[in-house]
Amino acid sequence: MENVAMKSPNVGEKKLNRLTKGKKIALSTVYYICGTLLAIIFLFPLVYMLATSTKSESSYAADAGSLMMFLPDFHNLKSAAENYGKVFTDYGIWRYALNSFVYAAIVIVLNVIVNGLAGYVMAKFDFPGKGFFSFVIMFLIIVPVETSIIPLYSIVKILLRLKGTMSVLAVILPSSISVFNIFLFMQFFESIPKEYEEAARIDGAGSLLIFFAIILPLSKPIVATVATFCFIGTWNDYLWPTMVLPYVEEGWPLYPIQSAVTSIQSIQGITTGEIMAALIVTSVPIFIVYVVAQKYIMQGFGTAGLKM
Repeated sequence: MENVAMKSPNVGEKKLNRLTKGKKIALSTVYYICGTLLAIIFLFPLVYMLATSTKSESSYAADAGSLMMFLPDFHNLKSAAENYGKVFTDYGIWRYALNSFVYAAIVIVLNVIVNGLAGYVMAKFDFPGKGFFSFVIMFLIIVPVETSIIPLYSIVKILLRLKGTMSVLAVILPSSISVFNIFLFMQFFESIPKEYEEAARIDGAGSLLIFFAIILPLSKPIVATVATFCFIGTWNDYLWPTMVLPYVEEGWPLYPIQSAVTSIQSIQGITTGEIMAALIVTSVPIFIVYVVAQKYIMQGFGTAGLKM
């Protein structure tokens, strides 16, 4: 009887473990199925865009309304070469892309330095009004950017008088300050042990040297996160550059790539394949940057979230 009694709990535990494992397998299966379906749904527009960029106008019209619209035209790759060739040569989208790369590079550097220093001060220094400034940062994060466009336009055009080629500064300077990036830096820097700073101060290092020589090298995940967000934001920016930059009829254009895409779509006689080819060109850099920085982005958000 005692042996039976001792075996009964083991049998019950085994059944419970089987049920638990079964539930985990079922939940994992549902999770992966739902995730796969959602991924397919979100990828449909990209697949359609890529497939259409390889087709002539007649081929696009023939495939419209069928599943063939999601498949590239492998039988006539000449159409794809013509579409992408016109986008780069006839419409000169590479010049606008280069503008966006330059704008993004400058904005990234200024964001890391300016917002990084602000986050470092908020995280590591005690000063009067620190709680108030923390409240202001949190409050400004939830304020829509659109509410500040008109006042900002008045500042850069009337107060700073940024006109002509100087309007490039009107694109760069406002994008160089972000309360959200200050918040990210502040949260990440708070997780860095103070012993690093104390050891550096004993060796005679000042605050700026500590920031650039110790804090930033230890903050690669959050720097990569901020850099990625800055690149995507600058690359996708359309409204603000269109408002402040002048239209250049001759010579090198000042508009970024999103403005070029909008202009290309309004050209008379342009085909759907050429429009989709332009959209592919604008999407590829974002995809590459995100794939490269994805690991650092997850690390940056994970560490910054520890203090939230």
